[in-house]
Amino acid sequence: MSSITTLLGGAVWELPPLILYPFNERVAPSTLLESSKAALVLSGMMPGDGADPDELRRRLLAGRYAEIRMLYFLGKDVMRWVEQCQEFVEHTPELRGIEIRGQSFSGLLTANPPEAVKSKLVTWGVTDYSSIFARGVGLNMMFSGPPPFNILSAEFLGSYHRYSDSLFRCYMELQSHRVITPGNFRFDLYASGEYTRLLEAQWGGS
Repeated sequence: MSSITTLLGGAVWELPPLILYPFNERVAPSTLLESSKAALVLSGMMPGDGADPDELRRRLLAGRYAEIRMLYFLGKDVMRWVEQCQEFVEHTPELRGIEIRGQSFSGLLTANPPEAVKSKLVTWGVTDYSSIFARGVGLNMMFSGPPPFNILSAEFLGSYHRYSDSLFRCYMELQSHRVITPGNFRFDLYASGEYTRLLEAQWGGS
């Protein structure tokens, strides 16, 4: 099969922007902090100072559940963008029929995003963006909505990152697809408030 570079040459397409929305989860910062501390104590990497093991496990799972919800909503934003990119392909004759699928765009985001997107994520303090986006997508493959706490086993909560990593790999292997690169496909990344201000500025200047 010919490479995507051979098929598309030096042509560059501007994809829809990836817009990330706030979580609105009302998760206290202490929830995640206490969860991290509990994980260290339970693993023997930090003294427990007599803390009750059951209480430590409760704190650990509460924090992991908060992480799952945040990743789920992040993945929802990513999958919305993937659908928009697929619609873009369907309306672009040069891109139809060459196996550019949803997995192509998920792979672009997680494995090889444009440099401007990487730089922005690092500026936001997001360095492990590949795992974060992949896990968000993986959770969206499993759940149609944020799962209630009481349907998740303690084993899943404790190791959700491994499960979501596996779900993402399954999604990527579900069907054959072209691997695409920033050399042919570019996109911008915005927080929702930032994008709204950009649109307002454009409308105000028109």
